[in-house]
Amino acid sequence: MEIEMLNTTVMTPIATLDGNYTTDWEKAYASRTQWMRSSVIRELLKFTIQPDVISFAGGLPAPEFFPIREVREACEYVLAHQGFTALQYAPTEGYPVLQTILAEKMHKYGVPAEEENILITTGSQQALDLIGKVFIDPGDYVLSSEPTYVGAIQAWRAYGARFVTVPLDDDGMQVDEVEEVLKRYPVKFIYVLPNFHNPAGVTLSEERRYKLVEIAARYGVFIVEDDPYGELRYEGHDLVPMITLHKENVIYLCTLSKTLAPGLRIGWITAPSQVIKKLAQAKQGADLHTTTFTQYIAADILGRGLLREHVRKLRRVYKERRDVMLAAMEEFFPEGVKWTRPQGGLFLWVKMPEQVDAEKLLTKAVEEKVAFVPGFAFYPNGGGRNAMRLNFSNQPPERIREGIRRLANAIKLEIGAS
Repeated sequence: MEIEMLNTTVMTPIATLDGNYTTDWEKAYASRTQWMRSSVIRELLKFTIQPDVISFAGGLPAPEFFPIREVREACEYVLAHQGFTALQYAPTEGYPVLQTILAEKMHKYGVPAEEENILITTGSQQALDLIGKVFIDPGDYVLSSEPTYVGAIQAWRAYGARFVTVPLDDDGMQVDEVEEVLKRYPVKFIYVLPNFHNPAGVTLSEERRYKLVEIAARYGVFIVEDDPYGELRYEGHDLVPMITLHKENVIYLCTLSKTLAPGLRIGWITAPSQVIKKLAQAKQGADLHTTTFTQYIAADILGRGLLREHVRKLRRVYKERRDVMLAAMEEFFPEGVKWTRPQGGLFLWVKMPEQVDAEKLLTKAVEEKVAFVPGFAFYPNGGGRNAMRLNFSNQPPERIREGIRRLANAIKLEIGAS
């Protein structure tokens, strides 16, 4: 068979005449890039993919429990029955069927959300970015706990946010200190991770939830309630979401990344309809809409009620892994090391003696073939040098125990060297 060749012209690169003809990229960047920082966690993941490293660093679900069969069946059904629309562009706000399902999901929390109150996002990380894009001007203050989620710090620093913080204890953010901060700073909004806090693992008590909502309303400040882990409770009882207490003053974020699969990149925002409209405008400039196909997959799985049983399985698995980690820490960690005991979620928080620098400790831990996230990554204004976050969901029990043994060895070496 004779193949007709297209006439093509090979372009010869223009030789650089001198340095004046080369772009100075550092000068070309926008001024806001000065606030951008790489995520410590994302950088660590490059190292932790090595098979001989036991990683407690990422907030990774257990891949062996991904619902692959259910996703495969959903893919086949969607392509067979909805392929023409599932592979097409979609509305920015999201696939209406999925919006309705998520609105109904909010109803069980007592939130009378409708389709107009739901914006589907590309993971909850995009939700954080959109909030920064819509609400934060350079120099604005955001009030958070200390420590707080590194992804929020990274997203909002890029828009020039400044952070003011209040400490945490076993009952979550110390709300009694919030009012004093609001008196001193013109805070734009309060950022809260109420359930199984990332990184600390603690849960905001019900009493403090009511009090925080009341204080925020009194000072004319809204709340961003970030709840990626709420369904992963292993003991105790569910606590009322703050959006239920004051739905006109709370923006609620959630995701399917921790319960279904992070690779689908499905998150959502629940907020007043006028806020959703503005966030949707910001999203149009970012990606037009969240991937249509994965929205259809998620809608099929949720619509058939398959996620409920899957979450029940995850609770059993992750509770066992949490318990194994806690028991291993009791057995191997040296005196003077303290940690939280989360009722759910994926993380616990470790504090070591003041003289221990977790960043230096990480070097010794890497030599022991174990990894964690140093605590300083979660402090927007500095601090946390003697702390670290450990993830217990990703590794099987036998590797958790071995990893904690290795980490304990590294801690003892670092304490001895301090």
